[in-house]
Amino acid sequence: MGIGKSKKPKRCLVVGLDNSGKSTIVNWLKPTKEKKDDVQATVGLSEESFKYMGTNFTMFDMSGAGQYRNLWEKFYEDTDGVIFVVDSADKVRMCVAKDELGELLTHKSIKGSSVPILLFANKCDKQQSLSTAEVSRALSLTDILDHPWMIIKTCAINGEGIEKGIKWLKGHLEEKKDKK
Repeated sequence: MGIGKSKKPKRCLVVGLDNSGKSTIVNWLKPTKEKKDDVQATVGLSEESFKYMGTNFTMFDMSGAGQYRNLWEKFYEDTDGVIFVVDSADKVRMCVAKDELGELLTHKSIKGSSVPILLFANKCDKQQSLSTAEVSRALSLTDILDHPWMIIKTCAINGEGIEKGIKWLKGHLEEKKDKK
């Protein structure tokens, strides 16, 4: 490979429970001309490729509905990064989100890898939303020892926190590439 940046897209899984805001976050990242005015819930998965902050990404926006969560693991092996989106205002399902994150982290294709995990504590604009510290405790994030991880409060509607998170993820994806 010659001098310069690789053109190979960074493959990122976007996972989390249904209605957490995954598709809205992916839509926010897309170039203006490709953004949709009305984002619908993902059925199965949606693959989106675009350039953001100078990096080519392929995002696999995975449905968070219970009957589709078993599809997530089919994409673990080839992923460069994981974006786990949690509805920080949905306290009732926080334990389900914790279980799903645990399943992801203990899967043979993820466990022991250095895949960076970006957690978006979404819907921070809602009055009843938990702080990032509260979400971190609820998901036991300090137990994640074999992956770089970051939690960022976000609002997918106005984009708050999204760019900060993607900058962090991009930095870890580039760092990972340099170590190869």
